[in-house]
Amino acid sequence: MPTMNSLVLNQSLSLKAARAPVVGLLILLSCIFAINFGSAEISLQEVIKALYASMGGETDISLVKQRIVWELRVPRVLLALLCGAGLSVAGAVLQNVTRNPLADPYLFGISSGASFGAVIVLAAMGAGNAMLAQYGVTVGAFVGSVLSVLLVISLAGTGVQVERMILAGVAVSFMFSAGTSLVLYSSDPQVVASLLFWTLGSFTAATWESLLLPSIVILIVMMIFIGYSRPLKAILAGDENAQALGLDVSRMRIGMLVLCSLLTATLVANCGGIGFVGLMIPHIVRRLMWREGGNVLIVSAILGGVFMVWVDVLARTLITSNELPIGVITAAIGSLFFLLVLRKRGWTE
Repeated sequence: MPTMNSLVLNQSLSLKAARAPVVGLLILLSCIFAINFGSAEISLQEVIKALYASMGGETDISLVKQRIVWELRVPRVLLALLCGAGLSVAGAVLQNVTRNPLADPYLFGISSGASFGAVIVLAAMGAGNAMLAQYGVTVGAFVGSVLSVLLVISLAGTGVQVERMILAGVAVSFMFSAGTSLVLYSSDPQVVASLLFWTLGSFTAATWESLLLPSIVILIVMMIFIGYSRPLKAILAGDENAQALGLDVSRMRIGMLVLCSLLTATLVANCGGIGFVGLMIPHIVRRLMWREGGNVLIVSAILGGVFMVWVDVLARTLITSNELPIGVITAAIGSLFFLLVLRKRGWTE
């Protein structure tokens, strides 16, 4: 006779297994419906026909609409999915290794440092240099993000103090934002016009070629994070407890911060500065999963990707014949969420 515990365990495993196709269907439907939105009117039926034609099928869809769907909208939706997943995972890891519930690539100064490094490279190479656009900007963004992490750690001092780290992150973020503004102010006006919108976040430059690098980086970094999921959980119990388990906490924390910098820099180089996603999504995921076990990183990646896809839809549809920067929408939503988190923790009293 099976025991009550085994029945509960089997029921829990069956429930989690049943969720996998539901989650996959949610991602697929979100992407298909998001492709339907844009300046050119293309119905959902035509979107499906265009996707079918792009895979070699024969349909009556026009070549123009097929190219709009496959070459413009599909890469944009996939880039939004990657961006949301990557920023959410980076936020979850930052909140874990710093034991700081307000840690986020944006508030921690990583996004601002990455934007500063990317803008310097873009301003130096000028407009129209596609060769450096994919890799040179990413390298510049990575250098800027690592520099911001080092500054935050040095300003915060020894130990993990929530208040000092978040204040150091905000200070570093403002410093790099000022540097970015200075670079934009002194750059060529033709370059500034394109960089200004890019610094606020956008997926308009998405192409199939530009998806390769962020896809590889997100996949590799995500696998490393999942492989170190147990040491990451040990850090949450405190540095002393983690060290008692044989974990080199300092080396682990620095390594995770560098990986978060690499992940954020890659996304900033391709999407621009998008804030507060890494703050909101991990909090929501932990709220949804507090009664059960599960990998917060995987769920954060899924929910963050779907969230960013629909934020991009809002950016394209809120204003007729115009497009809002992605960072404006995420900042508007994230700032309210930030205040709610502060109030819940009682820091505003």
